[in-house]
Amino acid sequence: MAVMPLLLLVAGSAAVAGAARRTPVPAPLLLVAAGLAASAIPGVPDYTLDPHIVLPLLLPPLLHTAALDSSYLDLRANLRPVALLSFGYVLFATLAVGYVAYVVIPDLPLTAALVLGAVIAPPDAVAATAIARKLGLPNRITTILQGESLVNDATAITAYKVALAAAVGVGATWSSGLREFAIASLGGIGTGVVLMVPLHWLRRRLRYSALLENTLALLIPFVAYAVAEQVGASGVLAVVVVGLYLGHRNWQVDFETRLQEEAVWKMVSFILESAVFALIGLQLPVVLRGLGEFSTAQALWYAVVVFVVVVVARFVWVFPATFLPRALSARIRTREPGTNWTAPVIVGWAGMRGVVSLAIAFSIPATVHGGGAFPARNLVLFLTFTTVIGTLVIQGLTLPPLIRALKLPARDLQAETLAEAQAQNEASRAAEARLDHLLEDRRNALPGPLSDRLRTVMERRRNAVWERLGAVNEETGETADETYRRLAREMIDAERQVFVELRDARRIDDEMLRTLLRRLDLEEAAAYREGAT
Repeated sequence: MAVMPLLLLVAGSAAVAGAARRTPVPAPLLLVAAGLAASAIPGVPDYTLDPHIVLPLLLPPLLHTAALDSSYLDLRANLRPVALLSFGYVLFATLAVGYVAYVVIPDLPLTAALVLGAVIAPPDAVAATAIARKLGLPNRITTILQGESLVNDATAITAYKVALAAAVGVGATWSSGLREFAIASLGGIGTGVVLMVPLHWLRRRLRYSALLENTLALLIPFVAYAVAEQVGASGVLAVVVVGLYLGHRNWQVDFETRLQEEAVWKMVSFILESAVFALIGLQLPVVLRGLGEFSTAQALWYAVVVFVVVVVARFVWVFPATFLPRALSARIRTREPGTNWTAPVIVGWAGMRGVVSLAIAFSIPATVHGGGAFPARNLVLFLTFTTVIGTLVIQGLTLPPLIRALKLPARDLQAETLAEAQAQNEASRAAEARLDHLLEDRRNALPGPLSDRLRTVMERRRNAVWERLGAVNEETGETADETYRRLAREMIDAERQVFVELRDARRIDDEMLRTLLRRLDLEEAAAYREGAT
């Protein structure tokens, strides 16, 4: 891709994503709509998805970011429903979509139909995470959707490889398919397990060198993916395992690294997510040009059928997977929280597809073994595109009103704040005891004002969370903590302005200005984060 079209893609998608934050519409939906609109403008270049770029270069950082933000403990607590969706549902959807497409579309071989099923089987990690974050779903539902979307790409890619081998005439049997699936899944997990400890060790060895640590952090998802794929395992699972481990142990790196890493990954995730959803909409001209022998009416009819099967198959799987294990196992009923019909409705309707499906579809070869054309390849591309657009637009737009109509219990922010305050209180007491012990040693002697300052900062952290539980100011509607943070920013702004004026008057140089401003930036960040929810 030329430089200018790439720059236009990144800049345009970032602008649309930024504008989406001022609307109630989730950014992925607005980006897809913008891509569709832009594709109709004369002169807009073709942005054909290249699977050799999307899978090894875009997918690893997106999965890694999602894994870092996920909770290993929550995923472990919900391992059964996550596994049933990420493995069981993907295989079920592959078979269901493949069989219906084989029956409905004339002259479509079953093997090619199963290729279509595998391509559109996995819900999208980026879409699920972005929309769940926007809607504020209950924690357990969000965990299940995120966990499913982290792993299901590996299942779908493996199923696709097996179906494709049969479709192109290379040959595939049930035993070889199961063997390849086992190698890919167990190999991917094993590769992640092998890499995660030395990579974390290396990060800790680079301690106090935040630039080196974050350079390594940017390389980690690509390394994990490439190593796993090189040995024939699932790069997706390797990236997820490494990301979960590093996120779980992120507290072991120094503060400067964490601050930089959070900012870097937020920027990378924002740019990639924005570009990915815009790219989905921009595929329309490429897909339409390839329909060939199928009329528009035929293609649209097949698209409606496939979309309905995708939606119905998810509900057919989700409801039994939710209630049947609970009915059969007293242990599951004891260990897992109870649920009603509303949770599986949300999980069933939150099956948006995304860029991975399109990237896999574009990787389908044009010819089969022996030189003949791949059966209905262009139709498969079209059906994948319409399914992705349909699920993102129809399900994505109706998911918020569905959640409101079902009146799902929202997150209990009061209870979360209380738990945070209690945790901070225990930590502050430990810090206070540690300070008292250290100050007893004459080697740690401090002037009274400095030791008092340590105690004041500690007390401020302890009180900040409790203040969020208190009453608000009748004049401003702010809590005491919000007022504190606002006033702290005003004071820091005043200091910052003086430093700049001193630099302009040549009383300090630029290097000293940067040092002073960085100190203020860290203080402002601390003041903001103390009370941020």
